[in-house]
Amino acid sequence: MHGHRRAQGANSSSVEFDDKGWPCFPDREDLSAEFIRLLAAAQEGGSTVSECWLTLSRINLASEISWAEEWIKTAETNEARAELSSLNGNLITARRNWLRAIGYFHAAARPFGYSNDLLECAVDGMRRCAKNYLGSRVPAGRILSIPWTPDLTLEACYLPSAFREDAPVIVCIGEPGSYKEELIAKYASHANERGLSLLTVDLLGTRTTLSPVCLESNRFEAAMSHVLDFLSEQPGVDSSRIAIVADAWSSSLVARAAASDARFAAAVCDAGIWDLHERSFFYRHASGRGRAGCPDEPNAISRSIDCPLLVTAGEGGWLLPDSLIEFGDGLGNVHQDARLILFRRAETAAMQGHIDNPTLANEVIFDWLEDRLRLRKGLS
Repeated sequence: MHGHRRAQGANSSSVEFDDKGWPCFPDREDLSAEFIRLLAAAQEGGSTVSECWLTLSRINLASEISWAEEWIKTAETNEARAELSSLNGNLITARRNWLRAIGYFHAAARPFGYSNDLLECAVDGMRRCAKNYLGSRVPAGRILSIPWTPDLTLEACYLPSAFREDAPVIVCIGEPGSYKEELIAKYASHANERGLSLLTVDLLGTRTTLSPVCLESNRFEAAMSHVLDFLSEQPGVDSSRIAIVADAWSSSLVARAAASDARFAAAVCDAGIWDLHERSFFYRHASGRGRAGCPDEPNAISRSIDCPLLVTAGEGGWLLPDSLIEFGDGLGNVHQDARLILFRRAETAAMQGHIDNPTLANEVIFDWLEDRLRLRKGLS
């Protein structure tokens, strides 16, 4: 393949490397992205580089069962280390190993569609390690169940601030197919170091699958209002400083939620770009006018978001960079405090969801959140 190098593992299919040095597995874009995410998670404590490559060397990439089995083994090794460290009173090491185990169990849960037993093992392990991690923190975190509909609750992980009372709260929302536990490794350190509380919310609730009817926009927006209601009643929460963050922003769910409830103090999301993109795609497909481009002007969703608004995107993501820049320019013209930041390939964090360098993107995001929430406190 042009522009790629090839390597062969002991038990795995051939692994190719693109011109940036990232591994890519032929015909398995999903596994390639997951492995890149795992490597980059090492910066946040969600993995170690050596364990990632060692595990990959044992995997037959042609077998999804092998992929899941080997990541589960690595996760269980880290979990065993955590339990031993906890018994010996070494809680810092225990937390580090539980955090890595969460990342490896999450890798085993991706992609979907293989053995239910393996998926159940991976999800149960991820949730078990997250619960132990939360319980070992100071102050301890909690698993919450927040009412959504009469027959469905939202599961959430709550990590209170270690430094202040009446702390601002960052609500991080994973897209469908994501898990609240993986968001702990991605965001916890950034929130904790700034004295912010963190709530990671799982759209899957208590289930491993969720029917499309549960993701109707009005229901999701109502769910986020329930989250705000719930948080406002919790001790140690400044209800006037609750911000919402969309992880990876591959839909406009969070943007619609921010537009529907004026109580959010700040929002980091797609500002409705994906909603416009999908509409554009279907319109062009139906009219036979070729492939869809990216919308280049604000829409009703972005215009309805009253709080400070940040959009981050990567030059190597799914949408066209030039159109994203135009969208950002238009956003600034119609919104009092809105900004779009585009990460270039030359600086990394340029892939979809910033999976190649989440640290760089999260530093920008949480600095912006800290500034906006501090300003809001100063005005109150």
